[in-house]
Amino acid sequence: MDTNKLAKEILENVGGKNNIKDVTHCFTRLRFILKDESKAEKDIINHLEGVIQVVVSGGQFQVVLGSKVTKVYDALLPMVDLDENARGESEEKGNLFNRILQVVSKMFTPLIPAIAASGLISGALTAVKLLAAQNGTDISTNDTYILLYAASQIIFYFMPIFLGYTAAKALKCNEFIAMTIGGFLCYPQIDAIIQDASTATSIFGLPVIKGAWTIGEATKAFSYTGSVIPILLAVFVLVYLERVLKKFVPQILQIILVPGVSLIVMVPLTLSLLGPVGVWVGNVIQTMYTVLMDFNAILGGAVIGGLWGVFVIFGAHRALLPIGLNDIAVSGKQNLLAFAGAANFSQGGAALGVMLKTKSQDMKGVAAAATISAAVVGITEPAIYGCNLRLKKPMIAAIICGAIGGGIMGLGGVYGDAFANNGVLTIFTYAAGGMTKFAFYIIGCLVAFFGAAALTYVMGFEDVEEKKSTVKAVTNSYEVKAPVLGEVVQMSEVNDEAFASEALGKGIAIYPEKGEVIAPEDCTVTFVYPTKHAIGLTFDNGVELLIHIGINTVELNGNYFTQNVEAGTHVEKGTCIVSFDIDKIKAEGYDPTVMVIVSNTPEYASVEGLKISNANADTSVIGISI
Repeated sequence: MDTNKLAKEILENVGGKNNIKDVTHCFTRLRFILKDESKAEKDIINHLEGVIQVVVSGGQFQVVLGSKVTKVYDALLPMVDLDENARGESEEKGNLFNRILQVVSKMFTPLIPAIAASGLISGALTAVKLLAAQNGTDISTNDTYILLYAASQIIFYFMPIFLGYTAAKALKCNEFIAMTIGGFLCYPQIDAIIQDASTATSIFGLPVIKGAWTIGEATKAFSYTGSVIPILLAVFVLVYLERVLKKFVPQILQIILVPGVSLIVMVPLTLSLLGPVGVWVGNVIQTMYTVLMDFNAILGGAVIGGLWGVFVIFGAHRALLPIGLNDIAVSGKQNLLAFAGAANFSQGGAALGVMLKTKSQDMKGVAAAATISAAVVGITEPAIYGCNLRLKKPMIAAIICGAIGGGIMGLGGVYGDAFANNGVLTIFTYAAGGMTKFAFYIIGCLVAFFGAAALTYVMGFEDVEEKKSTVKAVTNSYEVKAPVLGEVVQMSEVNDEAFASEALGKGIAIYPEKGEVIAPEDCTVTFVYPTKHAIGLTFDNGVELLIHIGINTVELNGNYFTQNVEAGTHVEKGTCIVSFDIDKIKAEGYDPTVMVIVSNTPEYASVEGLKISNANADTSVIGISI
């Protein structure tokens, strides 16, 4: 199937991009909000190769595609070219903490590739400079060194511009006005004015605040280049300023007056209030972090080195990135990612221990790739989700040895002069403090890596192959137990055409009495959709289940759902995978019926929902024949 061709055909037959207000997707379907549904050719789309079914429901034109929906959506999106603000309106929902994490992630995550590239170049330059110094050569005046060093510093020097764009995009205001404000803060003449504390400067009669800040033994004058918080405060105010202006400025004049007035207001406001406050807040944060590390750097390093992998699981590590970036901006160095490096190496080491210990060839392959990913380039998700968290004890080993490695780094006062992801490729970033501190960094990494590998090997774990050997395989027939307790409903009676027609696979529906999805037997949680309303399970005998909680509940954006198990985890029978609040889902106007579908139905001779009225613990609800 040609994904691009299918996306193009769907677009043409929903009335073209000008007929689309919004398009999103859930686990199985594209969800269009159309300006005029009469322009959509439902029958034509229904007969396109790759389309399972078209459903029109709840004001949405839904194209059911099954597992290929993500690829089709990715191909479709550039063709539609929707306004980001319109498409993102429903995204920031959920509790306050999750919304904050989501916004922070949107601000800083797009910068990570450029920051990582800068760190790689910076580390390589440091290594070459150290080697040259051993031969009595100073390469700091070499043209190539100077130009590459500049390339490694651009992302940090012009941080207000880059952050202005990502923050404006996340907070939904004019990105280019935000970038202009960031560029203004980095403009050389403005930077010179700000750092000239002896000369008074004003704008519209308002004083331009200047000054200096003492950190340890160093005194640093105000400078907005490389700063983080001033531009974030400016963009935050810009959001509300634009909203006010759009209420009072006539529509025909908004394209000129709203940006113009915004800039005229924001420039003096940033120089006289927001910028100085941002610098002060950034310096306070950096000072507090420094005081904490001075109080007990060993403990600080151990906490970050031990728990960084846990932060990754919950996505909370992204909320800590501004601390490291702020450190670079204020003091020119950071140790946050040094300690996080202990966690990276410990996760890679634990994966190595799994590779050496497991008898499963599949797990050996997963663990080997995860080891390289974590230790060489500093990407730990394959190790965490692929084997360590799944097998439990390797994760414990990684936490323990990451803490030890981080503590060693804290003891040695390790720091880096760039914001670089930790791995073998960037180790020389942490040579900035001299060879003694660098030695502590190397020792911390080695202890974290080999310690986690050895501890994982010694502690052992319940091997995947051992688990599989205790489970019966599907022979001539097999029955699937109920993952939810409640009243059994035949799939044909479900109030959703895609499920009722069994286009997604055969199965059964259950009107739940208790808001819990329970593992009906030992199985692997292959996925949990981000909004937690859809779950994939793979039994050890190869049966694959799709459990879909409610109809159109993707629109709840995860509200009233609680995920208890991470994707990739092998769970025992009876484990609660997702909990959900039936009453609150119903109160929002959604049908809470749970669809239980054998998603690999075509692999079996027959799959049938059993004729029963109620599902209790250990009740068989689906029969399978091969």
